[in-house]
This record gives sequence, structure tokens and C-alpha cells, in this order.
Amino acid sequence: MTPSAHLDPFAREHLPPRDLWPDLLRGEGTAFDYPERLNSAAVLLDAHVEAGRGARTLLHTEAGPWTYRDVQDRADRIAHVLTREMGLVPGNRVLLHTPNTPLAAAAWLGIVKAGGIVVATMPLVRAHELTYTIEKAQVSHAFVHTSVTEALDLARTRTDRLQHVLGFGDGGELNARMAAYDAPFEAVDTAADDPVLIAFTSGTTGLAKATVHAHRDVLAICDAFPQACLAATPSDVFTGSPPLAFTFGLGALLLFPMRIGASAAFPTAPGVDGLLGAIARHGCTVCATSPTAYRAMLPKLDAHDVSSLRACVSAGEALPAATSDAWHAATGLRLIDGIGSTEMLHIFVSAPADAQRPGATGRPLPGYEARVVDEAGQEVPVGTVGLLAVRGPTGCRYLDDEDRQRTYVRDGWNYPGDAYLVDADGYFHYQSRADDMIITGGYNVSGLQVENVLLTHDAVAECGVVGVPDAHRGQIVKAFVVLREGHAASDDLAAALQDFVKAEIAPYKYPRAVAFLDALPRTATGKLQRFRLRDDA
Repeated sequence: MTPSAHLDPFAREHLPPRDLWPDLLRGEGTAFDYPERLNSAAVLLDAHVEAGRGARTLLHTEAGPWTYRDVQDRADRIAHVLTREMGLVPGNRVLLHTPNTPLAAAAWLGIVKAGGIVVATMPLVRAHELTYTIEKAQVSHAFVHTSVTEALDLARTRTDRLQHVLGFGDGGELNARMAAYDAPFEAVDTAADDPVLIAFTSGTTGLAKATVHAHRDVLAICDAFPQACLAATPSDVFTGSPPLAFTFGLGALLLFPMRIGASAAFPTAPGVDGLLGAIARHGCTVCATSPTAYRAMLPKLDAHDVSSLRACVSAGEALPAATSDAWHAATGLRLIDGIGSTEMLHIFVSAPADAQRPGATGRPLPGYEARVVDEAGQEVPVGTVGLLAVRGPTGCRYLDDEDRQRTYVRDGWNYPGDAYLVDADGYFHYQSRADDMIITGGYNVSGLQVENVLLTHDAVAECGVVGVPDAHRGQIVKAFVVLREGHAASDDLAAALQDFVKAEIAPYKYPRAVAFLDALPRTATGKLQRFRLRDDA
């Protein structure tokens, strides 16, 4: 490995042994063949200014546009505050606990320019989760938005790891500290393999895992999905709802537009109304959010102008064919589905809008390889359900967690834990999480397939389908249903939903139990927590 610029070697020293790393496909002469020394913030931000593109808009804000030069100025000031006042040395971890705001984006870039490692956390996480994150990543510095300080204040009573904390936003100290510096900040000359971020998984199955990604990984995701599937140009305006702490959001809302010199607009109000408002106000052309959000936007489209949109990306959870078809019917745009993971940093299987097939995720992106295998790692025949295995220019490296590393990476391949089948045309079709496949009476049932059918019923707004223990059948299929307005839970409606499923797919797949909920349990990134449904059942 190239000599590190990190004076604090913690992250590099707690990577898995090299023989447990996945194969990283970064062949010489490929799009992923980067210099041995690079600072990703310098490439994504400073290079535009140096090339004379500093006057381009990077971030659309309520107070007016921030150009690339404006963001560079703020990032440089933040880097000075970190190094001159907060004692940061390259390799220190910096917590970024904030909603999506323009200054949060500048802080991310400032941390990276200073050689720090960003540990971004969702604004909704609580003190218990923050304490775990701080201890696991041994975080010494933090920027916290003043709107979400309560959880961090409580976490600091449980750990003395944090030594330097500054607030930003209304009443925060960071702005005043930034005002003292106006000199440029030269980005630290980091190695391409120096860690740049530690991202924690969303915890769909319990305790979050910490994944480490390097500067070259940040560029790799920018040169994979958006190049293959978006045909993005500098005139594009990106928006979406995922937090920057969610690597789906970090890529789609900040890194991807910066790589091509485009711009981004963060919604300033919560929920789909805020997202729709941002699209209309800023003429956004690319939207990235979850299938649940697209479904929630459908009944609100008539009240908002979304005619500027040309590309809509769906990720974070499986995209039901019913949602894809409904969005296409309402907007004329086919949702661009994709699967990624925090371990892989971003999307690795997808397809452009004109090559999408409803119900299929897509095909491996250029630079990535994917296959469907059995438990022994052998490829299964076309049309057979098995485990998804993938490798490419990015890959899983857990922080200080050899046991989980051995599970996720096998023989150089990453195993995200999803059950898939691949068709004769090479399209990958999601079936379920590998541990979510329902085995009932000797039959394998994909909960996702049952969910897709239920979502086409007029009474169903959302649903989650899991297997629950049964003395006679091993498991039975149980559906948890959130109803649309105007429909009331009842035994008759439960029976009607069961009959509806029986009429659409093989009768053995119908939900033998139906429960009605006001809301489904989800992570901070919107992913359905099926383990909680199973626990409740």
C-alpha cells in the first residue's frame, strides 16, 4: 500500500487482514485506475475551481446559490478550524451529526480536505446509537447541527471519547470560528487507499456494522452508476430525500453532481412534500429516493410541478413492480432501480431507464461482476434462486470485525445477503433477503412477491410480509398491512386480501395471517425492518 498520510493510524490498523479483503477490480487503464495519491475532496471540489468552473452553482439554497468557489471557501475555513483550533491530525475521525444542509456538505468536504475520516450519522439516531458509533470508531471530533444536539449531549454523558465538539446552524459556534480564516487550505496529500469515511449500516437486523471506505472508493462510485445509468451533465440538478449519512444519499446528492460539475438542492422541509417542493422550486432533473417515497408522492403529483425531472433513481429497498408501473403511468418516467449496500458504498446492479424491466433490478454495472450462487459458492442455473455475490472496484472492509468480514466476503466475493435469480438476458431479479425467504409446508415463498401483489389492491398503502413459526407448516406467510385512507381494518377485509392474493399467484403463497398496522417499522433510511415484524409476530 502507498505510504499513508494519516498520523492517526487507527482506521488503517483496524481493517481486516488482507486475505479477508474482497477482490477489488481496479485494472490498469480502466475507469477505476486512479493515482496512488489523491484526496477525493480536492478532486471533486478544488479541481473545478482550478479549471475555471468556480462560478458554477453547486448547491441551491433558500438564500441563493452557492457556487463551487463558495463551497470551497467554506470547506477551507472549516478545515482551518479543525486543524488550528480543534487539533485535528490526518486520520482522526470526525462525527458529522446533522440533517442535509448546505453547510453540512461543506463540512463533509472540509473534513476530507483536512485528512480527517468522516463518520456521518442520521439526524434521527438516539444517544444509545451515537454512543456505540463514537466508541466503535473512536471518534474524537464532532460537528453537530443545533437542531439535533439533544441525543449527542446525552451520548457525551456516556462516553468521554469526544474531545472537540462544535455546533453549527442557528446559534452554533462554527460560523463564528470560520469567520477568522480566509486563506485557502491545501488539501492533505492522502494516499488513494487512506480511509476517508466510516459508514455504519442501517441496522435492519440489529447492531450496526462499521464499514471503511477509501478516497479511491469515493471516486469509483462516481465513475460507475451515474456514468452507466444517468447520462448526467453539468446542467443537471440533483435532489432527493436520503440523508448524507446514508451512502445512497451521499453519492446521489453530493458526490455524483460534483464529479461532473453539476448542482444539487436539498429539500428544506421534511417528507415527500419537502421533496416535491424542492423539485418544483429548483427545477430538479434527477431525483433519488426510496420506493416508499415514490409511492407516497403519487397522490400529490397534481399539486406540484415535476415536469423538470428526467431521471428518477430508486434504491434503499426493493422496488415493487406496482410502484414502478404507477410512477411511469403518472409521469412518463421509468424508475431506475438499483441495489447497493453500505458495504459496497453504492449501487452495483442497475440499468438505464430505457433498459429497465419492472420487477428486475438490472444488470451489473461496468466494472462490477455479479452472479447467483449456492451455499458453496457455485453458480446456479438461470432462473434458480440463490445468493447474490458481487465484486468490483469497491468492496466490504469492516472495522475491527473479523467474524462478520468472514461472513460477508468469501473467496474474494462480497455477499450482501440477498436472494436473487438471474434470467436468460442477464437481468437480476430480487427475491428477498436471504434470511427472509419463507419456507411453508415445504414450499419456498418470496415475501416480496406477496407484497407486490398486495400493493396492487386498492385498500393497501404499504405492507410487509414475513414468515412466522407454525407448528404444522414450519412457517406461515403473514402480512402486515397499512391501509389507505377510507378503508377500515376488519376480518372481512383481511379475508378479501387473502382471496386477492390467491387469485393472483399460487394459492400456497397467500398470507394465512393478516395484521393491520398504522405504520411499518423502518430504519432511519426508510428500510423495512422485517426482523421487528417477526419479533412482533
